[in-house]
Amino acid sequence: MNKIHSTSIVSPKAIIGNDVEIGPFSVIYDDVEIGDNIKIGPHVNVYDGARISNGVKIFQGASISNTPQDLKFADEKTYLYIGDDTVVREFATLHRGTIATGQTKIGKNCLLMAYSHVAHDCALGNNIILANSVQLGGHVEIDDWTILGGGSAVHQFVKMGSHIISSGGSMISGDVPPYIMITGFPARFAGLNSIGLKRRGFTSDDISTIKNAYHLFYNSGLAMTAAKEKIAEKYSDHPLVCKILQFMNDSTRTIIRK
Repeated sequence: MNKIHSTSIVSPKAIIGNDVEIGPFSVIYDDVEIGDNIKIGPHVNVYDGARISNGVKIFQGASISNTPQDLKFADEKTYLYIGDDTVVREFATLHRGTIATGQTKIGKNCLLMAYSHVAHDCALGNNIILANSVQLGGHVEIDDWTILGGGSAVHQFVKMGSHIISSGGSMISGDVPPYIMITGFPARFAGLNSIGLKRRGFTSDDISTIKNAYHLFYNSGLAMTAAKEKIAEKYSDHPLVCKILQFMNDSTRTIIRK
């Protein structure tokens, strides 16, 4: 049974699942699909193109799937996807995609804290945390299990790997390879995210190997290309290091330095 407050405005064209709660003064637009077991707080706006999966919680004042802040946007039909069990806290703003990709995508079990912003065409993986007031520019890509500290800002088109953690207020303008800590303005390499990796079941041997690979990249004094060649020579049979090298080879921006 759904619980929809009498002061909310829900389009009859919207597709609403089961066990959905919609709070006072919230507005649900026409082209919206909402799954089961959803809780939407008061004063939330869910605009056209929203596709919200099961178990999502959206707190008061959030703006979901509004038009992109892109001057080239011409009101084309695009979407915003939110994965299962993601939590969107107060006054977060999540914009749908543009014609460039057609969508903004947020994965499962994410936590987007108060005042965070996910711009058009972003692609976020699963189990990601954006702390209070984190700001993502357009086309940002973030892999699973990454945590961005409060007030961090990510430049448009930046790619970030998995299992990264940033300190609060980090200004991230370059691509960030997986498994590391970053901090600063601009953000720089600050060591391995060892605690996070341990918590997620990485073995001591795996953590040691990743650490040695990053030592070659950041502390050996080798040029970037030479460092990558040395890493490949020593650790080409290690899948986690191969993931680091693949990320670096696929990067289209500058990779953050020490």
